[in-house]
Amino acid sequence: MRVLPRPGGGRAVEPCECQAEQRVARLLRRAQIPVRYEHCSLDSYEASFPGADRSLAAAHLMARRFVDGYPATTGGRGLLLTGSIGVGKTHLAVGILQALIAEKGVHGLFSDYRELLKEIQHSYNPQVATTEMEILQPVFDAEVLVLDELGAAKPTDWVWDTVALVLNTRYNDKRTTIITTNYPDLPPGGGNGAAGRAQREETLGDRIGERMRSRLAEMCVVVEMHGEDFRRTVGRARFG
Repeated sequence: MRVLPRPGGGRAVEPCECQAEQRVARLLRRAQIPVRYEHCSLDSYEASFPGADRSLAAAHLMARRFVDGYPATTGGRGLLLTGSIGVGKTHLAVGILQALIAEKGVHGLFSDYRELLKEIQHSYNPQVATTEMEILQPVFDAEVLVLDELGAAKPTDWVWDTVALVLNTRYNDKRTTIITTNYPDLPPGGGNGAAGRAQREETLGDRIGERMRSRLAEMCVVVEMHGEDFRRTVGRARFG
């Protein structure tokens, strides 16, 4: 804290920069961002390398505007970042989360979809002290949640029920959710039923069910990202 003189006499106390930095550091630790992604920021996101698809720059601009407008202009809605592997969805999602924490003091949380499901399943073991609700409560309560790689786990009734619980709880509480997925935001079978599903790649509707995909339309603005795997092209070229 700093003690400053007032123009009319007396003294005023205001927090110093070091306290603000310590608070941001605490929020970042609590966000549980994996070490692999700690370097990811909006400033370090690259969208102008040779051959980059225009959608990457558009997604970056959307991310920056989202942070700048939060929470006044976002109205509780989040972002659904879709695209193939390696286009930078997780980088952008973590960059948004880090910026919201640093610039807006947001209480955020990073959660890997597959790891979350594994932790919940593990909690059913009678020898494990952690309960399902103890695992899910931080996911429910986070002011901003990054849910990475939605749809990555094999779809089963239990998986669909768990996805529904997470998304519906956050929807009802008007909590902001940033989601990444490798699957196109299309209904099951790409809208062509079982025959269509056999002939094309799986969709988000196939992986989480059409009901929950419809819920996401109310929760998030879809941001499509296209391009080749950055790690196999630009990243490998730099390493070489």
